[in-house]
Amino acid sequence: MTAKKIRVLLVDDHLLVLDGLQARLAMEPHIEIVGTANNGEQALCAAREMVPDVVIMDVSMPVLNGLEATKRFRTELPGTRILMLSMHDDREYILSLIQSGASGYVLKDVSSHELINAIETVHSGNTYFSSGASNALFQQARTSPDQALDDLSNRELMVLKLLAMGLSNKEIGRDLRISARTVETHRQNLKSKLGIQTIAGLTKYAIEKQLI
Repeated sequence: MTAKKIRVLLVDDHLLVLDGLQARLAMEPHIEIVGTANNGEQALCAAREMVPDVVIMDVSMPVLNGLEATKRFRTELPGTRILMLSMHDDREYILSLIQSGASGYVLKDVSSHELINAIETVHSGNTYFSSGASNALFQQARTSPDQALDDLSNRELMVLKLLAMGLSNKEIGRDLRISARTVETHRQNLKSKLGIQTIAGLTKYAIEKQLI
């Protein structure tokens, strides 16, 4: 009896990426590409019709991004496994996607063999994270929020508070009597030390820590 093929839907807003993935995966006898889509909305429409086993989905897309699409997949098509594909090993991104229901996270610089392994792994009901993503998650687990806060300098704490209050780099620089470029340096240090890459995330962190 012939083994059932893994039905895969590919989702990315870059046609070259889609073409490359489709060409490579078509070489695997146990994988069947049932369709492609350019954004999360198209992916949901295609998945309702095709009912794929695995969706390989980019994170950053127009109309409906990978994060929001994953949330809707969990509600509408809970039996479909979502494997996220991204260029970024951003801890905040990865954790948000896991919480939304993604079964795996693979960086776009992995080999085709690793991607196939990831597809097989999530299809079997397990989770898969490429080494870059795993390292980011390990760093997140190793550094407690309180330890991260203790690692901030007094100036970084001041910048964090003012960012959370909605001030721009120029306004913070004026209040602290430093240049906007120096403020930007502090912002990057905050993102690196806290593992948070967005202003919304920094604001949430500041509120949770009662800094404002």
